[in-house]
Amino acid sequence: MKEEIKKLKSYVPEEPVAAVKEKYGLDRLVRLSANENPFGTSPKVKEAVVNWTFSESNRYPDGYATKLRQAVSERLGLPEEQLVFGVGLDEILELLSRTFLEKGDEILVADPTFSEYALHAQIEGARVIKVPVKPTDGHYDFERALTEISSKTKLIWLCNPNNPTGVYERSSQIAAFIKQVPATCLVLIDEAYIEYVTDEKPATSLDLLNDYDNVAVLRTFSKVYGLANYRVGYIAMAPKLAEYMQTVRLPYNLNSVAQVAAEAALADQTFVAASVAKTVEGRQYLEEFLTNKQIKHFHSQANFVYLKYPAALELAQKLLENGYQVRTGLQLDWLRITIGELADVKAICALIDEDLN
Repeated sequence: MKEEIKKLKSYVPEEPVAAVKEKYGLDRLVRLSANENPFGTSPKVKEAVVNWTFSESNRYPDGYATKLRQAVSERLGLPEEQLVFGVGLDEILELLSRTFLEKGDEILVADPTFSEYALHAQIEGARVIKVPVKPTDGHYDFERALTEISSKTKLIWLCNPNNPTGVYERSSQIAAFIKQVPATCLVLIDEAYIEYVTDEKPATSLDLLNDYDNVAVLRTFSKVYGLANYRVGYIAMAPKLAEYMQTVRLPYNLNSVAQVAAEAALADQTFVAASVAKTVEGRQYLEEFLTNKQIKHFHSQANFVYLKYPAALELAQKLLENGYQVRTGLQLDWLRITIGELADVKAICALIDEDLN
C-alpha cells in the first residue's frame, strides 16, 4: 500500500435524510449541507429516462458519450475533441492527478477550497501548497500564488466560484494571472457553480482555452441541473491533454441512463433559468440579513453562503433540531448554508435572529 494513503482519512458521507429525521424526531428535514439543487430536476429528465430503451441494459454504454458530447460541444461552442466526461467531477479530479502528477510534484490550492483537489494529489505523492484566501473578502490571493510557483508546480486549482466561500473571481483577473504562470503548469478552473454568477456576464473562463494550452475548465451536471444522483461531469482542455485523459479514463465510465439524463437536462435551459432566479432571490435575502445583523460572510456567487458565527456548531445543532441541516467542519466557527426555498431561507434567518437574542 502507498504510504501516502495510510496518512489520509476516508470520506465520511452525511447520514441519510431518513436516519436524521428519525434521530431528531423530525417530520421534515431540509438538507442544505451538500449544495444540491433544492428545486429538483427538470421534468424533461424524467421523461427521457422513463423512455430510455430498457432492452439495452445488457449492452455496454456508448464509451464516447457521443450524443451528450455533441450537445455540450454545441452549447459551449467547443470542439468535441476538447471534452472528457467523467462519473461526476469526482472522477475527473482523480483522472487529472493520476495523469499529470508524479511523486514529488506540487500543486497550488486556495485555503479553504474543495478538499478533493488536495486528496487526489496526496494519493499520487504530490505536495499540496495552500494559498490562504484574503481574510477580508475571501478573494483568491493571485499575487501570493505567483510567489509559490516553483519548478515542481504542476497543477494550479481555481474553484470559481470557490467552494466553500462562494467568492467569484472575474475572468479578467484570472486571465492576468495565467499570463504570468509558466506553460509547464496546468491551471484548472472548476466552474461547478458558474451558472449562479450574476456579478459578471458572461461568467466563464472558457475563452482562455483559445489562447492557452495549459488551461482547462471543469463543469458538472450535479448543481444547477439537479443531477447529483446521476454523476455526470466533464472537463474542457487542449486536445492533446484530453487525449491523455481519455487514455487513462475507464472505457465505459458513464452509463447510458446518466448520458440520457444529462442530455435532457442540458436541453431544458428554462428549468436552469428558474433555478438560478430562485437561488439568487434566496441568496440576496440571506446576505442582506447577515449584513444587517453584522454577521461576517463572504459575498457569494454560488448556491450557498459561507458565514462566520461565534458558536457555529451550536447554531448548526439548533438549525438541525428545527429541520435544517447545514455544513459544518470546514473551518472553525464557519458554516456553509445551501440556498433553499425562500420560505426556508426566511425560517433560517428567523432562527439565527432568535439565537442572537
